[in-house]
Amino acid sequence: MTKTKVTPEEALAFHLEPTPGKFEIKASVPMTTQRDLSLAYSPGVAVPCEAIAADPSTAYDYTNKGNLVAVISNGTAVLGLGNLGALGSKPVMEGKAVLFKRFADVNSIDIELDTEDPEEFIKAVKLMGPTFGGINLEDIKAPECFIIEQQLKAEMDIPVFHDDQHGTAVICAAGLLNALYISGKKIEDCKIVLNGAGAAGIACIELLKSMGAKHENCIVCDTKGVIYQGRTEGMNQWKSAHAIKTDLRTLEDAMKDADVFLGVSVKGAVTQDMVASMADDPVIFAMANPDPEITPEEAHAVRADAIVATGRSDYPNQVNNVLGFPYLFRGALDIHARAINDEMKIACAEALAELAREDVPDEVAMAYGRKLSFGRDYIIPTPFDPRLIFRIPPAVAKAGMDTGVARRPIIDMQGYEDSLKSRMDPTASILRSLNARARNAQARMIFAEGDDPRVLRAAVTYQRSGLGKALVVGREDDVKKKLEAAGLGDAVREIEVVNAKNTRHLDTYVDFLYERLQRKGFDRHDVFKLAARDRHVFSSLMLQHGHGDGLVTGATRKSAHVLGLINHVFDADAEHGAVGVTALLHNGRIVLVADTLVHEWPDETDLANIAERAAGVARHMGLEPRVAFVSFSTFGYPVSERAEKMHIAPRVLDARGVDFEYEGEMTVDVALNPKAQESYPFQRLTGPANILVVPARHSASISTKLLQEMAGATVIGPILSGVDKSIQICSTGSTANDILNMAILAACKVG
Repeated sequence: MTKTKVTPEEALAFHLEPTPGKFEIKASVPMTTQRDLSLAYSPGVAVPCEAIAADPSTAYDYTNKGNLVAVISNGTAVLGLGNLGALGSKPVMEGKAVLFKRFADVNSIDIELDTEDPEEFIKAVKLMGPTFGGINLEDIKAPECFIIEQQLKAEMDIPVFHDDQHGTAVICAAGLLNALYISGKKIEDCKIVLNGAGAAGIACIELLKSMGAKHENCIVCDTKGVIYQGRTEGMNQWKSAHAIKTDLRTLEDAMKDADVFLGVSVKGAVTQDMVASMADDPVIFAMANPDPEITPEEAHAVRADAIVATGRSDYPNQVNNVLGFPYLFRGALDIHARAINDEMKIACAEALAELAREDVPDEVAMAYGRKLSFGRDYIIPTPFDPRLIFRIPPAVAKAGMDTGVARRPIIDMQGYEDSLKSRMDPTASILRSLNARARNAQARMIFAEGDDPRVLRAAVTYQRSGLGKALVVGREDDVKKKLEAAGLGDAVREIEVVNAKNTRHLDTYVDFLYERLQRKGFDRHDVFKLAARDRHVFSSLMLQHGHGDGLVTGATRKSAHVLGLINHVFDADAEHGAVGVTALLHNGRIVLVADTLVHEWPDETDLANIAERAAGVARHMGLEPRVAFVSFSTFGYPVSERAEKMHIAPRVLDARGVDFEYEGEMTVDVALNPKAQESYPFQRLTGPANILVVPARHSASISTKLLQEMAGATVIGPILSGVDKSIQICSTGSTANDILNMAILAACKVG
């Protein structure tokens, strides 16, 4: 992999624009009227103040304490840059605060304390305790960091966590669990060598010992060599705790027959000879930053059996703290924890290790530009894995509850997991209810494009998630080969592969298709070729004859082409009332846009039909429909024959007496913005529209793709509505997760 280059100019510009720094603070309550101000400040604020004074635990109910973490440093050990002082550390601490928000929706404020005196530092942090739900210490040099953390943990009743120590230790432990799993070794039998007896190194070895590593099997080294019993030079109480009885004196001596090397030291500390002298399947965590103790290339040159991790993102197996601290704090905050203890750290490490063994979502592979599957080059999950937010905090919270540090235990763990999903992903709450319905439906889902690895992975996930039976249309040998390449070889026996050769129904399919197409220029030979060789047609025939309950297709061909093929079997066209509805999810809002698939230039009657179909889709998704017929004009101004049909379409619905809200024609801002709607007091919508009926397919396509690309909206669809059977057509850019979502929609018969 190539190393991403960042120029100094780019880095400075990034921090300067659009405003200096990396975050701002926004109000979470309305602050527009005098009444708002009276509630937010005086006199209204007196009520929660008195409630908290009477019962301090209610601070978690009436203030942001329960979701607020302080990132605190004195800048004495900034990244790999050394003692830059408090102010010099501020960009790093701001960055840390932003990571808390991005990865776990934890609000965080950076605080830089201008002192190198541990007592002053401790006093300052302790005095700020009432403000925060947790304290994240950062970039403080050893041994002061040990003294500071130890004393604050003893004296404060909220979690105090020095990430340079424990964050590194947790991710290191997660990676080591999987490295030992692959090499078939047990932690209690391993000889472990640590080089670097600073904050991170000592935390790593202490956590591993609490997970079962034996004291006498762990050899700790620093710049002066092995830390042995009786050594006096360069010692302190934290090093002495890990001194062992041994004749070994150098790192080179210690590395002979070692199973595990952990490096939190300096570039080049480990030689190829040292690696060559290690035991079989050696595990090497060379975590010095920015350059490791030994590079993976150098290690693999002498030991092909080595499993290597570094702190760098341009090598596999990055030990990255962002996999730990956001989720540790998320879990701790959500139980109003008094501390983050060893059991919570171990639970975090075990949950991370478990996650790395599972199939990796497409979003992750796309972010990293390569397919990831559990093995020697993938033992630690990547920071962009969307599952981290709902897998790691529940494990941490449960461990906190089991060990008695929770002030407010979580009763409904499944509900908690679900709330975490929706916290980071606006699609989650809608998809959650659809998931539940799909699980109840147990639909036999036909995946038409079994030659595509994304489709295969979606099919496997569909079946393994307990949603129903996956029927994959493809050649058995090809499906087997592609599943094995995707690291899912064991799924070959689980899913059912269907094709023209192994079906008993081909003659029935051909007879049916010939009956439909004989007057459309197709002879029996053409029809046989279509049915036997085109997987879209074959899949449609399966569905038509009840040999499956739903169909997902379109990942490999343009939707218009796929729709044409489906129309050989079904009446999925404008004439028969088919409509495409695309769901856009952005900033916690959902808006359906129609028609995005079928009607090229609908007239007013078509537009009314589209509105009815879209309303049906909305209700299937748990929304109460509010339809806006949108244009560039609002209620007749400016006058244009192009907008005329949008003006007439609501009258068509008036005549039909439909049971949902609709209005038009109007511009998009009037449709979606309640303030803009106030200018038209006569209009009939009771709130922002959630269905936009647009004038033509080209405007639908432009608007949905523009929102997707410019605003980062999540796009689901187009959802095909108005066809007798449940068919969903993906877009060619779909990930395995998108295809799975479409299968869930098909299972729920949405549309």
